[in-house]
Amino acid sequence: MNALTSWLEKYILPIAAKIGGEKHLVALRDAFIGTMPATMAGSIAVMINAIIRDLPGQFIEGYDPGSIPVISQIIGINGFVWNGTIAVAGLIFAFSFGFNLARAYGVNDLAGGIVSLAALIQGIAFSAPAAVQVEQGELNKKALDVLANAGSVIGETTVTDPVTKVETVFTTITNNSWGWLKLDHLNGNAFFTAMILGFVSVIIFAKLMQKNITIKLPDSVPPAVSKAFAAIIPATASLYIIAIFNYFFTNLMDGQLFIDWVQETIAKPLMGVSQGLGAVILIQLMIQLFWFFGIHGTNVMAPILEGVFGQAQLINIDVFQKGYAGKTGTDAVLAAIEDGKAFMWVRGSFDAFTMFGGSGGTITLILAILIFSKRADYLTIGKLALGPGLFNINEPIMFGLPIVLNAIMFIPFLLAPVVSTAIGYLATSAGLVAPVSQAVTWVVPPLLLPFLATGADWRAPIVSLIAMIATFLIWAPFVIAANKMQPEE
Repeated sequence: MNALTSWLEKYILPIAAKIGGEKHLVALRDAFIGTMPATMAGSIAVMINAIIRDLPGQFIEGYDPGSIPVISQIIGINGFVWNGTIAVAGLIFAFSFGFNLARAYGVNDLAGGIVSLAALIQGIAFSAPAAVQVEQGELNKKALDVLANAGSVIGETTVTDPVTKVETVFTTITNNSWGWLKLDHLNGNAFFTAMILGFVSVIIFAKLMQKNITIKLPDSVPPAVSKAFAAIIPATASLYIIAIFNYFFTNLMDGQLFIDWVQETIAKPLMGVSQGLGAVILIQLMIQLFWFFGIHGTNVMAPILEGVFGQAQLINIDVFQKGYAGKTGTDAVLAAIEDGKAFMWVRGSFDAFTMFGGSGGTITLILAILIFSKRADYLTIGKLALGPGLFNINEPIMFGLPIVLNAIMFIPFLLAPVVSTAIGYLATSAGLVAPVSQAVTWVVPPLLLPFLATGADWRAPIVSLIAMIATFLIWAPFVIAANKMQPEE
């Protein structure tokens, strides 16, 4: 065991330290953290609607929340909160990423956020193309003229019934009006594009700022005005470079926008790969490995946890709120998963089924210590760590026991989360529990957190409890073995 620990310290720890300190990855991690005020507000709104709009319908036949005073108003208010948060999460992230990346380079962070946001917006769709067919007679000439003046294309289509051979003439209305921002380009679907364009645009901006290619004003000018003017040339150059790229890309790709291309060729395949059990377990193993050496594993893996699984979670939340294929709530998410439009395993799935008590599921280690340990130092730390552990804060047990660089804890610290992850994954993929469709703050106690995260699925706490029992059984033998070891002086 000591030989293994020494090997990991020599070869793995330096790599982990470099990853944890790389400024671009730190900026990306901080960008996701920076969006939390908005995304959590939107998630709370969706969660409240899940409880008062969707949950009662599972037990009360004919439940209609829209007809109940106060309830219907609360649902409407939560809808407005969602409009300004989850529905435009991509815009919020774009600004946060640009802000943090510019700060990492030591240049105007506010301007960096604006540049990143502008770079994303310039390449999204400014129209909402859609076509509908309406049987003639349902719309009069005046209504059609209004639609045509708004930019819609009016045509006719004749449909023949294969049985009766009766022909019916439909009016075809194709909406091509300009000035409608496509919501699917503003929400979580924009994350990957925001990362790419935000990275390029802000790097260009930062390099020009560092080379002092700026407008310099006299010292008598107020600092706020001087900073704004100094950012004009770098920001303009950066945004023009992105605009030239968007122009030629769109023309070369027969009108396809870069954001749509990224979604089809990068985001979807990457997120599809992330849904495999092997990928999920690998991510969990990497988190644990970093933590063992005292490096915040979830922070180091944040670009994947938040960039891939976090985006998947935002899409699930969006589908849960908007509905899909005529269904609402969890049924909508399940239908969307079948069509490849939503995801079975997301960021919150780790919290719900693996990270009870913190990374590694350490609440079960604390329980094993309180039941089986005969060491005074372990018992003292266990008692002190129990309170924070109930709220998924495990630094006291992580560094107080410690788990970090503690050879006897290495195997269970890696194995227990893998087992609990597999249990949660298999239960979700088998349909035994609803997929996570809500973002619940990580300090919500175990068992309650999975209940809320799955849209109030009563089976989720049971699955989480089974995972906790399994990890308890893994931790217990090592806690008992530690009784035979003398505490270091």
